[in-house]
Amino acid sequence: MGKLEGKVAFITGAARGQGRSHAIRLAQEGADVIAVDLCEQIDSVAYDMATPEDLQQTVKEVEALDRRIVASRADVRDRGALDAAVRDGVAQLGRVDIVLANAGIAPMGEGSETPQAWQDVIDVNLTGVWNTVQAAVPTMIEQGDGGAIVITSSTAGLKGIGGDSPGGQGYTAAKHGVVGLMRTFANTLAQHRIRVNTVHPTGVNTPMVVNPVMEKWLAEDPSIAGALSNLLPVEMIEAVDISNAILFLVSDDGRYVTGVTLPVDAGILAK
Repeated sequence: MGKLEGKVAFITGAARGQGRSHAIRLAQEGADVIAVDLCEQIDSVAYDMATPEDLQQTVKEVEALDRRIVASRADVRDRGALDAAVRDGVAQLGRVDIVLANAGIAPMGEGSETPQAWQDVIDVNLTGVWNTVQAAVPTMIEQGDGGAIVITSSTAGLKGIGGDSPGGQGYTAAKHGVVGLMRTFANTLAQHRIRVNTVHPTGVNTPMVVNPVMEKWLAEDPSIAGALSNLLPVEMIEAVDISNAILFLVSDDGRYVTGVTLPVDAGILAK
């Protein structure tokens, strides 16, 4: 029996990258999944975002593990769309026990120099996290069985990195902001036995990081590349490294862990 047998996880940004990895890792431990992703482009984001085909691939990989998954396209900026996704998922899967507020964008480099880039990243990476938690928590409280929420922040949520463009500044501000949300939720939801934590990855080998736009941005500003270098001799980590940390936080292994900022950062914050 897996560590999450009988549990249902609501995961945003599930079409690819970290979100897909989390869906697969939790499914390996017995969880069923409610998965959402925007699956279209945001104008201020220059790299290619996830597609409907990416989301379908996540569905295939979870189903290959003999787990159930309810997947839909939803924008985390749209509270109503998230409410509908949770409602539909619970109708089909019976409950929701775990929330992974993972969806995010990184408008850095090309396209990040406009005020719209600031607004988009705040709307997705900060307000979208608030929307995600708010959409799921009422059902979790009503169930009365506790639960676990993990918000994906970043090393940029604990350190002033991200560059000097509106998009980069917004990214860092949003990733700091979700730490405040986490701490508030950890306090208000503890009475319901719902634990809330953040994870803080360094650079992760996903399409959001490994793409020509990001590569060009880092090449053009060596000071940023230096600030983003890890202490351990590894250029970047894998999505499953974050998934394994999240598994600890949402399972009984971390049953008394709440209100923490957990770095999975190859030592970058120790520099």
